[in-house]
Amino acid sequence: MRYEHITDAIGDTPLVRIAPEVHGLRHIDLYAKLEMLNPFGSVKDRAAWRMARPHLEDARRHGRTVVELSSGNTAKALAVIAGVHGLPFRSVTNRMKVPEIKDLLLLLGAEIEELPGQAECLDPTATEDPLTRIHRMLTEDDGRYLHTDQYYNPANAEAHASGTGPEIIKDLGGTAPDWFVACVGTAGSSTGAARALRAHDPDIRVVGLVAQKGDFVPGIRDIDEVHEVGLFDPETYDALEAVSADEAIDGMLTLVRRCGILGGPTGGAAYFGAVRHLRERDAELARAGDGRRGTAVFIVCDRVESYMSYVRQRRPELLRRPPRPNSPATVTPRELAEVRSVGVEEARAWIAAERPLVVDLRGSFAFEALHIEGSVNIVDELFEELLHGGPPFGRSQPVLLVCPVGEKSATYAALLARMGHRDVRSLAGGVIAWRDAGAPMVRD
Repeated sequence: MRYEHITDAIGDTPLVRIAPEVHGLRHIDLYAKLEMLNPFGSVKDRAAWRMARPHLEDARRHGRTVVELSSGNTAKALAVIAGVHGLPFRSVTNRMKVPEIKDLLLLLGAEIEELPGQAECLDPTATEDPLTRIHRMLTEDDGRYLHTDQYYNPANAEAHASGTGPEIIKDLGGTAPDWFVACVGTAGSSTGAARALRAHDPDIRVVGLVAQKGDFVPGIRDIDEVHEVGLFDPETYDALEAVSADEAIDGMLTLVRRCGILGGPTGGAAYFGAVRHLRERDAELARAGDGRRGTAVFIVCDRVESYMSYVRQRRPELLRRPPRPNSPATVTPRELAEVRSVGVEEARAWIAAERPLVVDLRGSFAFEALHIEGSVNIVDELFEELLHGGPPFGRSQPVLLVCPVGEKSATYAALLARMGHRDVRSLAGGVIAWRDAGAPMVRD
């Protein structure tokens, strides 16, 4: 197979059947759409090329910089596309969460601009958040940038409506699957592919997978975050279901060890969520007893190699490293339920009366932009390292933990309580709730 340009190799990815003895479904044929085999390594190659392609010649003629609000696969694909077309690329983000991706972007010559944002992803309702302001500025651009705008650009979904969906139909012999399962990040792949599949068969069932609240699964947003994405339309999905980080890793292990598919945790989440959703449907087909078989397709978004630090942090035993004591991954639902989460007014009264130590777990840029007066900044990764050695404060020291939305702080509060800390609380709703309540904040 010969191509004149590397971008010609985008698309036409394989559709691979998963052996029934692996997934255990007796009446449903399960297929993986291997988007990890796109030339730059992920499902985002399609959208990046579709969004950028019409504008590259003009951008080169006027010396523009390609820019995207991304710290992951979209940024990676755009960095490659910009580079081979002689253009600079800038990734703008509130936080780089996967070290391997950051290193690769730097290797590709990208400029990374980490902003002092209050949250870790674009929230259009946070009008004063730097990432939102940058997005608005780029949308009203004066011609200096080629802003691909993955969160709102319809070309993101169109890349899959014209490519991914029709390819699935072609590879299934001209029929759509009964179920289509996709993780939801920018919602481009699930929205676009579902559009094409439904046009072919309106009866197809579409399952969107989101991250469990408080968990980080690369490339997936949680149920609250997806509603902030311009391309997200809840009418696309017949079901929206959550997958935890541990479930994503379990699914990834099945793909890499049993199927020979070197997919990352996003693909693992898609596999795990697909099999979990389909078990009851499989049982329904068995009860019908008419011999009918179903077909389902899920997307493997990218490759595992970019996420070794993610695996090492959450499941060190998989890499034959000793389990880390007091890790957030060890917190149980019961421990979380016992955490004392306090609202803004109760927290303010407690701070005024007892002067607890207020620990802000956000990144340093976000802390410098705005924080609760008198609080100290210990970035969550560093705080986790401190906990491995035991309680970082005296057990009698009152502590209020703060994070963007109150989920990480609750996890760390549970760990401190496990260690015997007498009075540790989590700010419900985090800095976002504090800001929305109009409570005072200071800037460094």
